Amino acid sequence: MTNATVRAANRLTRRWSISYSPPGDPGTVLTAAGVWPLLALLADGADGAARTELEQALGIPAEDAAGAARQLLAALSRVRGLQAATGLWARGGLPLAEAWSAGLPAGARGVLTGDAQTDAKALNVWASERTGGLVERMPVQLTEDTRFVLASALALRLKWIRPFHETSGYAGTGPWADRLLPLLVRSTSLLDRVRVAHGPAGPVTLLEVVGNTGVDVHLVLGEPGAPAGGTLGAGIDAVTRALPSTGASLLPEGNPGPGLSVGTVRAALPRPWLTAWTVAFDVRAEHDLLEQARLFGLEAACDTSRGHFPGISTEPLAIGSARQTALARFGAEGFEAAAVTAFAAMAGSAPPRPRYRVRRAEVRFDRPFGFLAVHRTSRLVLAAGWVDEPGTVTG
Repeated sequence: MTNATVRAANRLTRRWSISYSPPGDPGTVLTAAGVWPLLALLADGADGAARTELEQALGIPAEDAAGAARQLLAALSRVRGLQAATGLWARGGLPLAEAWSAGLPAGARGVLTGDAQTDAKALNVWASERTGGLVERMPVQLTEDTRFVLASALALRLKWIRPFHETSGYAGTGPWADRLLPLLVRSTSLLDRVRVAHGPAGPVTLLEVVGNTGVDVHLVLGEPGAPAGGTLGAGIDAVTRALPSTGASLLPEGNPGPGLSVGTVRAALPRPWLTAWTVAFDVRAEHDLLEQARLFGLEAACDTSRGHFPGISTEPLAIGSARQTALARFGAEGFEAAAVTAFAAMAGSAPPRPRYRVRRAEVRFDRPFGFLAVHRTSRLVLAAGWVDEPGTVTG
């Protein structure tokens, strides 16, 4: 995938993330990498205001969009541990433009019967199969006017290079202080797995948790009271290297970042030490993209008084539904995330005596924080989310 396509997809992830404000649910997870290619394919067949708005949301010209979508989806399918798929289901008799159809990425092709129950069953089977059962239903609203469904599915599974140890305990302060938490802890001599960046909403601390598939998860903690969207936005800027960050090996002693302490201690071995504490979490979200139609360039495309996609079909088409179902799970052994996005078009032991003085850092994610799953090579953000409620202690 080209750097320009990655940057464009990441910009959409950032804009979507900074719009998030915790509404009192356990948290959220969103996957703009699943939305961006579908918007690009729609832009390829759009005209007028719909084409202009989609171009603005995509950040690339509409004439380049289909090629960029194919390239991105092909690159995603080559990422180890990541399943990526697309599908198109059209109502029987709907004339699809040959050039647009030929430009679609390889994927499922199906026919909508017009019977909502029958069609929903087939779409749900596709969603479940393409995500390994993580997402069991296609997030689409089918009506008698539905003319086609364009969908993407992403499913990511990875194992940590160094697993966490599971324990339980209480946070020192903050909104989780009075709750028994499912804590995860691990230590490493690589101090710079934790870094601090300074964004518009204040400093953020980032912990890089390395996966075995070329995808890593970065936990992002802001100052108490900092907005979730601002914290996530700064985190995205840092992991994509648009915002500089400093590793713990170079940070001043004391508390140089949220949840982070750095100091010098006596130790038996002459090596630095980083201890990281976090919580297990499982977050799910349902997104109606049309609630933020402007963000996704879909305002004009929703107007059913006229057609907006002559490059897709000679029949007038408008967007009637655009939704995403997503989930993310973070545990001692690894991480998994999945998202299905669909657009529906409608008519209209005792240690030895310490001998050395070494640098010691400790970071704790024991209050609400963000997370980002990032492809290590390209820096494409595959999933972004927020943990407002931790998991529960079992057993």
